[in-house]
Amino acid sequence: MRNFQLAGRSTVHSRNGMAATSHPQATLVAIETLKAGGTAADAAIAASAVLAVIEPQSTGIGGDCFALVQPKGTGKIVAYNGSGRAPAAAKAEWFLEHGIDAIPLTSPHSVTIPGAIDAWATILRDHGRFGLDRALAPAITAAAEGYVVAPRIAFDWKNGFEKLKKGANTERYLLPHGKAAVTGDVIKQPELAQTLRLIADNGPDAFYKGTVAQDMVDTLNKLGGLHTMEDFAGHSTEATSPIGTIYKGFDVWQCPPNGPGITMLVMLNILSRFDLTKFGPLSVERFHLEAEAARIAFMMREQHVGDPAHVDVDVARILAKEFAEEHYSKIAFDKLLDLPHVAPPMNPSTVYITVVDEERNVCSFINSIAHSFGSAIVSEKTGVLLQNRGAGFRVQPGHPNCIAPNKRPLHTIIPALATERGRARMSFGVMGGQYQPVGQVHVLTNVLDYGLDVQEAIDLPRGLHYEDVYQLEDGVPPATVEGLIALGHKVAPIATPHGGGQAIWIDWDKGTLTGGSDPRKDGCALGY
Repeated sequence: MRNFQLAGRSTVHSRNGMAATSHPQATLVAIETLKAGGTAADAAIAASAVLAVIEPQSTGIGGDCFALVQPKGTGKIVAYNGSGRAPAAAKAEWFLEHGIDAIPLTSPHSVTIPGAIDAWATILRDHGRFGLDRALAPAITAAAEGYVVAPRIAFDWKNGFEKLKKGANTERYLLPHGKAAVTGDVIKQPELAQTLRLIADNGPDAFYKGTVAQDMVDTLNKLGGLHTMEDFAGHSTEATSPIGTIYKGFDVWQCPPNGPGITMLVMLNILSRFDLTKFGPLSVERFHLEAEAARIAFMMREQHVGDPAHVDVDVARILAKEFAEEHYSKIAFDKLLDLPHVAPPMNPSTVYITVVDEERNVCSFINSIAHSFGSAIVSEKTGVLLQNRGAGFRVQPGHPNCIAPNKRPLHTIIPALATERGRARMSFGVMGGQYQPVGQVHVLTNVLDYGLDVQEAIDLPRGLHYEDVYQLEDGVPPATVEGLIALGHKVAPIATPHGGGQAIWIDWDKGTLTGGSDPRKDGCALGY
């Protein structure tokens, strides 16, 4: 139980429905959708659409999404892959011939086909009661009538100012009055509102075919992009089965590759060989083990994971007991493992949403435009800010994540779901680029090993061992920092916190829901 004399948040409790997002307005939209009779899927997508307007640095209709949906909290879990593909002309040889050995973050070549809109429509078809028109209505209102900029969004807007100054059409759409928006500003985006209306009236075809798609293609082609109308028209969402592992008696589920959820599962498999309860939640040992497990998992991902439509990803072998046994036995408590240097090409932003409705339908949902403000390319007439997810490709023939025609890049965004004896227990996710698998492990072990409630688990200070440096939040105790240094970790503070996060815990015996939302963002959990 939290100390009520200290700053903090209480968990949110309800009996009927609950939603948690990174912005109060989006959470409210989700709750209003539930109270109007919508399902968890209806509410999650309505909230995601609003965030696509009011949190432009993190998400948008020019981005991708993944989701895990479990009907009634007991049925078969469906994993939705709403990630886009590279253009058909995007051959590694073309890039090498043109002297491009890495995809620049603000290049038109970083723009993969946005997958979010088709995924939203697919999930609503399978699990919703309302259509895309109703789901988009609050977002249309926010874009047309204006929204008020929240503090964390203003913080990110300021940090993205130089990037936006150099972008394509970004000054017009995202730098009102020639400067970054500040807290309390009212922002209107009439062109984006009109684009959303077209989609609401005509469905996904209004985005992937016709004038909207043509404007995106024309904008990208003017900048040297290889995109065609056929690339957009050919996009499709994949619905498949999740992958998972067992931790502390719970089944933990992730979307399969090209999603990177397998990274989180490998970390859990390694950490399951240790008894974390022997060490405090903010101890040197706990942070050291988490870092070593993360380094092993990122090494695995770099060597083996890509789009399974193009490369053979042996998920069963990677998640096998033998793989974890081979690596955990090498971890020492007095030094770091000697591992190859891994430098993932992407460390982007995102939004995570979790919703559970009265019937206990569960939707764990994540949407992103990759790096903050994506590619900094806005489609000229439509106001669509385009993602830079393609910068996550390697330009390295033979690499599992090498760019290729119609290939999906290795992603970073991962929704998660933990079940117990087949029933949903916790729908959760943690934002923040490469931190996401580490953050999910951190939150889950905070709950299952240390007995923290979902809000305490989200609040607890974090660290990420990234590119050979352990990036620690301010809240990590000085003694822990000194202990990590003594073990050989290169330690550094970070300017911004590691991501954000939301979680909902289902108590089937009491018939209640418990929610938490990360103070590192502007959001909240609400229930009724």
